[in-house]
Amino acid sequence: MRPYEQRFPWQLDWNLLRTFMVVVEQRGISRAASFLGLKQPTVSAALKRLEDATGKTLIVRKPHEFKVTQAGRMLYTECSSIFGTVSQLPSLLEVGGEVLRGHISVAIASHVISTHFDDVLHAFSQQNPQVTFSFAVAESEEIRARISQNRASLGICLLQEIPSGLEASILYREYFGLFCGPRHRLFDAESIALSDIEGEPSVSFQTETEDGPLDPVARLRARAKIETGWSGVSANLHELRRMIVADIGIGALPLHVARHDVDFGKLRQLPPYDELPLINIYLLTNPNRRLSAPEAAFLSSCRQMITKTPLEERTYQ
Repeated sequence: MRPYEQRFPWQLDWNLLRTFMVVVEQRGISRAASFLGLKQPTVSAALKRLEDATGKTLIVRKPHEFKVTQAGRMLYTECSSIFGTVSQLPSLLEVGGEVLRGHISVAIASHVISTHFDDVLHAFSQQNPQVTFSFAVAESEEIRARISQNRASLGICLLQEIPSGLEASILYREYFGLFCGPRHRLFDAESIALSDIEGEPSVSFQTETEDGPLDPVARLRARAKIETGWSGVSANLHELRRMIVADIGIGALPLHVARHDVDFGKLRQLPPYDELPLINIYLLTNPNRRLSAPEAAFLSSCRQMITKTPLEERTYQ
């Protein structure tokens, strides 16, 4: 290493890295200052000190413009990884004794409903009452980033492809169908033909994009010839359901998730009823993460369930 590189980690104020990470995530100095409970000049000065220390412009700051430079993006990735490693320390230090103690953080998509996963969670929590959990609901892309940056124990999400450097297993599979709410004109119809919903307004998940993880659902919408322009969009299943019930538009939901609302007269399934899209929900982990004892035990329980339970049983009709 060059002398500068040897001195750098000893001379750097590591608090500057945390501040920089928040500035990027909040997409602005004023919002970062509010988030951190600091004054805006304090955050600006911290960013300037970090740029001086690295010798790089990290963020382009102009009126009405916020842009992270290439060097800034690279530094943010490393800051996130450092933050993920530090956040593990409390759990890693919970060692000794036969009783598992520590914390497990799960980054999870909004529409994950799996009796198999719930069974594992129940059994593990009964056997290890000193282990705590936190579940952070996020978009699948954000979950993938958190796992890649080592900021969560595990992720449960949609994937278009397995990210490089990460490990993924199919937790379960679900079929999607189209639904309308009780205010829709067809809700009480005796029968509904596919042609009846042609041109209907629709609402959609944000991931129903070309080559996205819900692209098969987008093709279902095209097959039904409903409006391609969205009347509403959300990354959260519960908010998409709200828009369907409010008759902002018809939309696609997992069949097993919508079943309860169908039984209670809140939703009605629409055609087509055959050849529906089948979507995989993945358990996502980072093999480079140094697992605490609770994390290792819980992941082992999840993987044992996946191994022992045929995929057909984990496919919710």
